[in-house]
Amino acid sequence: MKITVAGKIKEYADGITVAQLVELENVETPQYVTVTVNDEFVENSQLAEKTLSDGDTVEFLYFMGGGAV
Repeated sequence: MKITVAGKIKEYADGITVAQLVELENVETPQYVTVTVNDEFVENSQLAEKTLSDGDTVEFLYFMGGGAV
């Protein structure tokens, strides 16, 4: 199946979960990443259960803190 990952169309096996995709994509610091599938947030507790489908769009978001100078 084809899914769009971070703006690039990629081919993956049918039935892949979001957790498997995070691992296959070698996401840096996966414990701090937030994932969206088709612009909807996926709870971290649901990553292993959420199955991706052909045509899905996945984005990995990293929230960074900042401060005043």
